[in-house]
Amino acid sequence: MEPVTKHPSRSALPEHRWPAVVGLLSALALYAFLPNELLGFQRFVVVGVGLVLLIPLIVANPHRLTRQAPWTRRLSVALALVLVAANQFMLVVLVIELVGGRQDAPSLLQAALQVWVANVIGFSTLYWELDRGGPVVRTAWARDALPAADLRFPQDEDDDAVAEVAARSSAVQDWTPRFIDYFYSSLSNSMAFSATDAMPLSPRFKLLMGLQAFGGFAILALVIARSVNILA
Repeated sequence: MEPVTKHPSRSALPEHRWPAVVGLLSALALYAFLPNELLGFQRFVVVGVGLVLLIPLIVANPHRLTRQAPWTRRLSVALALVLVAANQFMLVVLVIELVGGRQDAPSLLQAALQVWVANVIGFSTLYWELDRGGPVVRTAWARDALPAADLRFPQDEDDDAVAEVAARSSAVQDWTPRFIDYFYSSLSNSMAFSATDAMPLSPRFKLLMGLQAFGGFAILALVIARSVNILA
């Protein structure tokens, strides 16, 4: 698999592989350590599938994300979708446990926190993989050849601001969003239940961010609130 040819107009460095890997491994670890009484062997299925999908992606791009083939693209998106789908399933499990009158508040609180953090990471990864064609394309293709943006970041439109602000803009510095940018957007969306840093532009991202916000609300407002009530 050959590296994707970088257009001469682009100066942005390819992304490092490891921020995303650390995030994904953290999410899988959260699943592995979910309370056993809430989710048994199924959580290890999620962990196993995640690792099986992640290993070839690391082999294809061990350091910087410069190579992409149709199979790596499909695999990387599938990994993000698996994590997001598993998290929605776990959210339903938690709600069922509450409705069923489960009294083990410490386990519910622990599971709620783990699922909430894994949800942030899962959606971060999905946004990162989908926006503007993914991490490889975003730094290699000419800007006028990139797929339409799904998210609008402040750096995409502040090139006419004061010099010290414009210096970090897409137009001046060839800035491009990295994993940390999607992580922050995902985190703030889960905490505020609405987009804050980056605005969704496409219908698919509006639906995804809406689903994430709803999940975050359900976990924080229903699961944690009910568990604290049990403790009281």
